[in-house]
Amino acid sequence: MGDEKRIRLIVNGDDFGSSHGANKAILRCHREGILTSASLMVNGNAADNAVRLARENRSLGVGIHITLVCGKSTLKPSETFGLVNHRFEFSNSPFLAGCKYFFNRAIRHFLRQEIDAQLREFRITGLPLDHLNGHCNMHLHPTIFTMVKKHAREWGVRAVRVTDDPLLMNLRIAGGNYLYRLSHAFAFSRLSARARPSLDRRGVYYTDRVFGLLQSGRITEKYLLRLLDELRPGTYELYAHPDEDEHEEETEALCSPAVKAKVEELGIELVRYQDVAPRR
Repeated sequence: MGDEKRIRLIVNGDDFGSSHGANKAILRCHREGILTSASLMVNGNAADNAVRLARENRSLGVGIHITLVCGKSTLKPSETFGLVNHRFEFSNSPFLAGCKYFFNRAIRHFLRQEIDAQLREFRITGLPLDHLNGHCNMHLHPTIFTMVKKHAREWGVRAVRVTDDPLLMNLRIAGGNYLYRLSHAFAFSRLSARARPSLDRRGVYYTDRVFGLLQSGRITEKYLLRLLDELRPGTYELYAHPDEDEHEEETEALCSPAVKAKVEELGIELVRYQDVAPRR
């Protein structure tokens, strides 16, 4: 079967390293379910545990979950010029953080240094870098994406999540949260359209579409079964937040026997970014 007739799906667990509950759920979804990769928060409370689990499970593709909001920094507060508080914590508001990063030109140098420091922490793990994305998809913020595209080769980035979750498909297969879904679909379709040409020029890979943004925290077995039936030949990413505590329903959905059977029935190939991203 040629590539043009294949359906290839990357199933990613975000927030790897954020907690032991997230780590356990991601590993379970990889071993028992359809999850193929995870995105590591290098400064998460359970990052060391996540790295150990990744080393013991080499079939799990691991990328970096750049954290510039709702998390902790690598650099000290004195090195980040107001990016974090005295506890190394970024703002918990994506909106306020996004405004600061866009309008305050004085902090851009420190943002770049922090991203570089997080990539350096990832390299120390010795794990191959499967992909790059951002906590709350902050990697597509105009200021931050400019740094990502400029330094992609230097940082060894071969694949980036372009978070464009098709609204019409989502409306067909899911309900509720209409204001959230409409606003996020509009914003991220524009950010994604802006990102693609820059990534193309640099030979950085991205999938045809990404699912999960419009169902954030609400991925269920029912949603997955409907989504899988909608897929046409191409390469896609589905991301979720499996966790033993906060998102147990997403964990169960990714491990569902019915979902696994549907993947097999449709001949969907479960892959990682490193399996499909061309070598530069």
